[in-house]
Order: sequence, then C-alpha cells, then structure tokens
Amino acid sequence: MTTIRTARDSRWEETFTRLRSMSGEGRYEEVESEARALAALPRRPWRRRPPHWEARVLATGTAVMHGRTAETLDELDALIAELEPVGLNSLMLRLIARSNRVVALSGLRRYAEAETEALGVLGELNRIADRAPVAGLEVNTLGHLAAVLCGLGRHEEAEALARGNLPRANGPAVGVLRTTLARSLNGQGRHEEALAEVGGSGPQSPRYAAGYADLVTAEALLGLGRRAEAETAARRALVDCERRLHPAHPRTGEARALLARVTGEEPH
Repeated sequence: MTTIRTARDSRWEETFTRLRSMSGEGRYEEVESEARALAALPRRPWRRRPPHWEARVLATGTAVMHGRTAETLDELDALIAELEPVGLNSLMLRLIARSNRVVALSGLRRYAEAETEALGVLGELNRIADRAPVAGLEVNTLGHLAAVLCGLGRHEEAEALARGNLPRANGPAVGVLRTTLARSLNGQGRHEEALAEVGGSGPQSPRYAAGYADLVTAEALLGLGRRAEAETAARRALVDCERRLHPAHPRTGEARALLARVTGEEPH
C-alpha cells in the first residue's frame, strides 16, 4: 500500500507500474482504493511529479472499466477541467481521462457526445505524435470509437475502423476489437461472418470485457434463427457480467434484455 513515506521517496513509477499491472489483472477495487489513497496524499509542486493527477486518472479510469460510468462521469468532467495541459505529461494524462470519458458516455448511450469526445482525443494525439508515445492510447480510443459508431447504427463505418486497426492492436485489445468488429457485422445482418469473427476473438477476455463476446455471439445466433443456442450464449453472458462486473455496468442490463428477447420473458 502506498504511504506518505513511499511518496516522499519519489517511487512514483514503481507504484503506478504495479497498479497498472493489477488493473490488467482485473483487480479494479484494489487499484481504485489505492489510487484514491495516493491522490489524497499532501500535494507537492508539479515539477516534483506528485502522484495526485496520475492517481486520479487511474482511479476514475478503473471505475469506468469496472462499470460505474454514471457515478464517475461528473468526476471525470471535473478532473479534465482541472488538468490543464501545461506540459506533455499533464496533456497525456488529460487525454487518457478524456478517452475514459468516451467509454463512460458510450455506456450511458450518449453516443453523439462520445463520438465528439473521441474525435477530439484522436486529433490531439495526432498533433503530439512526434513528441510522445501515443500509439497505445490511439488504438484504444479508436476501439472505443468503433463501439460508439455501432451504438449510432453506423455499422459500416464501425467495421472499417475495427478492421483497419486490428493489425495495430496488442494483447487483450485484439480480442475486444475483434468482438466489436463482429458486433458491426451483426448490425449489417452478416451474422455468419460475425460468428466467425467472435469465434476467433481469443480465450478468456479481460475483466472489463466480461460477457461482451457471448453477448455478440448470442445476437448472431438469434439473427440466424438458432434460438436455443442464442439463449445459452445470452445466459452465459449474463452470468459472466454479474460475476465479474459492477452491478451498474450497462452490459449487464444489455445481457438481461437480450436474454428476455430470446426467451420472450420480461427482464428481471
């Protein structure tokens, strides 16, 4: 656990590397708790790289991944307003927070706002690409944008975006982006192709993507009239969401609604 002594020893990089690793393992509750404790430490001059801003960006981003989008959006808005881009480091932190805001807005189905925010982030990343390592954040934001375009019903654009960026994706992002590609194909009625894509999305998904592949699979199977298989996939998606995500995560409601649509029952 981070302490004031740790902070005074200026072991920021070690601390945040560990917290990011924990986040990648899906330990969202632990990461958010420690990041908030770190953010509450006595503030120091920016030139000494205090943990305050980085900790707040990590805490809010983790809350969004966990699925607490509604309660986190106001905090993200305040954080972005306070984080003035006075240097490259603070600018990158602000862009990470804005990319997290895209996810929060999308989860609340405020797709038009999410698209505007994503395009703004991508424009800023392009502007500083010669001065900072922006590739990872750019690919993540493009993946968020592809999901937003699906929400807007612009499935052909989402397909082009997902396909074009798959070669640039790494690690868990590959499976998530492939699932978004399958979602865009479902939106075009190309359910067989969607099944093929989501079937190749890889093994266990990261915690933030819990239920996503099964949800898209269920949609494809339902589109093909394979209702019994669709029900199995939808139930699997719902169980995964309820087990691994915060109860407020929007995907849990989506899985519940899809299962009700498949079975003809009212959602619980």
